[in-house]
Amino acid sequence: MEKLTVQICTGTLCYIMGGSELQLLGEYLPETLADKVEIRGATCLDICNQEGKGKAPYVLVGDELITGATVAKVVEAIKQKIG
Repeated sequence: MEKLTVQICTGTLCYIMGGSELQLLGEYLPETLADKVEIRGATCLDICNQEGKGKAPYVLVGDELITGATVAKVVEAIKQKIG
């Protein structure tokens, strides 16, 4: 089974708005999900320059954009995608 890709924006705005905590996402994933997810840092997802896209930090869970991302929001999105 192909792993679900999670991209965490590490651009300056996202980093200072909470993205730094998201870098530890792997430590918060339940064991049942950890081997099904690939977590990547993204230099910048370039979403902050688009109007109406919500607030930083931004995370892509597969093709789903999470705005105002927190560890809890991202873990929930992962659970929904994986089932």
